[in-house]
Amino acid sequence: MRVATSSVIRRAAWVAAALVLVLLLLVIVRLPWAGDLGIHAATIERLRHHLADPGNPLVDADTPSPYYSPWMLLLGSLAKVTGLGTFVVLRVAALVGLALLATGVVHVVRTLSARRAAPPLALLCLVLLWGPTLFNWSGFPGLNSLALTISYPSTFALGLSFHFWALLRKALRGSGAGWGVCLGLGLLWSVILLSHQFTGVVASCGGLAMVLGARPFPSRALLVRLGGGLALGLAVLAVWPYYSFFDLFGAGSLEQIHRSLYRHLLPHFGLALPGVVALALRWRRDRRDPLVLFFALGVAMFAAGGLTGHYSWGRVLPAALIPAQLAAALAVFEVRRAGVRRAFAGLLGVALLVGAWTQAGTLGYAVPRDALPARVAAKYKPPWPGYNWLAPKVEYGDVVLAKTFPSRQIPAYGPYTVAPGYPDFFLPDQEERVAAVRDYFAAGTPRAERLDILRRYGVRWVVEYPGDGGLRPDDSALRRAATGPKGQVLYEVRG
Repeated sequence: MRVATSSVIRRAAWVAAALVLVLLLLVIVRLPWAGDLGIHAATIERLRHHLADPGNPLVDADTPSPYYSPWMLLLGSLAKVTGLGTFVVLRVAALVGLALLATGVVHVVRTLSARRAAPPLALLCLVLLWGPTLFNWSGFPGLNSLALTISYPSTFALGLSFHFWALLRKALRGSGAGWGVCLGLGLLWSVILLSHQFTGVVASCGGLAMVLGARPFPSRALLVRLGGGLALGLAVLAVWPYYSFFDLFGAGSLEQIHRSLYRHLLPHFGLALPGVVALALRWRRDRRDPLVLFFALGVAMFAAGGLTGHYSWGRVLPAALIPAQLAAALAVFEVRRAGVRRAFAGLLGVALLVGAWTQAGTLGYAVPRDALPARVAAKYKPPWPGYNWLAPKVEYGDVVLAKTFPSRQIPAYGPYTVAPGYPDFFLPDQEERVAAVRDYFAAGTPRAERLDILRRYGVRWVVEYPGDGGLRPDDSALRRAATGPKGQVLYEVRG
């Protein structure tokens, strides 16, 4: 009977995981626009045109940017060599990121369990065990969040992280890992950190947990080799030419953006609680269990961020959620007492169903909304419309003046904006640029001051919604050039 039940679980897990992957593949075809897609598209655009010295991805300024990572450099090179469109390249990035993530989960789970159903169940737990309230953020691979961030560097970095943990775990078994393996691990670690810094912290927590939880504990010789890999990784971080990695530790402007990570924890992440129970069972069996240590490191850093006001540290939360999600999947096969195992499997099944229902709106990114049942369609959130309507008019490198939300999308098509749509730690005049945009649209700003702003930043175009403010539509300095969704207007600046 137990063999038959196990076979049913295995088949159901593989089928469900395959359906999730098919859904994400269909999502990649449409590539829904939301969040940070604009800045990643803009990064590829800058690298396509100036691979060695791309400058700021959002504004016309010669500054470094943490978005110029090894992964984006590779994508920019692909765009430059092949001539593929930016959004085609982003779809390639999404395919690679999804492949790395799926194979990475399988890779790491197979170092933790020999059960054939464990990898697909772990994948389902990873994308569904979040919360009964929808939550989207890059680096947090819930199904709906992943659908919107599948082409982002965070997905690529997270997929690499799973492989990094698996390879490190294999290297820690005995003392067989030589210098080549350990140096390769250090190089891989640096690529993850450079590609998405927050995910790099998660990867580092997991790596430290794998070392501390290794049984037997690594020999001195192996620790020396791993230390050599760490030194190589630090050296790569120090010499990366596109931005100064270690200067990012002073980026205090990101704290308020991340404060929301500390709100509504149970609605956003409560479905992972069965995994916390599973971690407690693992801790009873082994006080140095790697998943338990991984979870503890993530919780400790998350809590420290909340207590000290460093809210950007909240981005380490996947370091607590991922080990809980993996532990939940493994517990279905590893709990020794049959009654407890069945009860836990039932609890996990309910949590997965709730998670699936919460994120059912993801289907709307793969199929037309009107093809969905009404209750599922109600969960669907339409993606941003984009600004391809202004692309025929505005040329690469033109400067566009627009408010914050349009400024997050417009650079994806090649233009610059006056102020960046996102905080930019490396842009010295960021506050002046933000103030200039605010003053241009503010009621009561004199016409001469508005014209001075246009001249100061070399503005060739203005994008605004009705009621935004700024120069009057019939002002002689402007010419109406195009109209977009929701009444937006593109004005050409004359003279």
